[in-house]
Amino acid sequence: MRGVYPISLLIEGRCCVVIGGGSVAERKVHSLLEAGGRVRVVSPEATPEIARLAEEGRIEWRRAEGSEADLADAFLVIAATDDPGLNSRLAAAAQAAGKLVNAVDQPEDCSFFVPATVRRGPILFTISTAGGSPALAKRIRQELEQRFGPEYGQLAELLERLRPEVMAAIGAQPERAQAWERILDAPVLELLRQGLQAEAEALARRLAGIEG
Repeated sequence: MRGVYPISLLIEGRCCVVIGGGSVAERKVHSLLEAGGRVRVVSPEATPEIARLAEEGRIEWRRAEGSEADLADAFLVIAATDDPGLNSRLAAAAQAAGKLVNAVDQPEDCSFFVPATVRRGPILFTISTAGGSPALAKRIRQELEQRFGPEYGQLAELLERLRPEVMAAIGAQPERAQAWERILDAPVLELLRQGLQAEAEALARRLAGIEG
């Protein structure tokens, strides 16, 4: 089994090249856009959704077979064509040029794997099997989606919003840690689950000692 090092990659404004224009490439394009990447698709044909994104100016679409020249200014490359040989060739060229590379369903050609993800506001759960079993990663993702609802994202956003006030009001780190623990131990999450955002924030403020 290959060892992997987990990271969260910042790609905002960086050139991300997707070779291929099918449904898999479409999913990759959407995830890259969500992370703020500057996306270029290289493929003679593309799904209607990819074509729409290009027409709206949200991505660049070069209607051609992928080649090494398309990798020149890429920070990250995803090879997602239905030609494994082409994927391997472009992945090898990209890695030789120091690019980050993912060749879909070809783990031996990758320098990184794209994990299955569950996003709840600023919380991001990632599940990786190091490319060995995408089906298992998908199953775990589905279980996490059921276990952790949108209220967890709302709680994370609430704590982020309160953090500057807590930092200003409580000078010592141990006391700040205790304030956060009081909030997490209280039914703040349950109030959010019930849609009672104002009540949840009022309770969190009271427990942190920053009412008003």
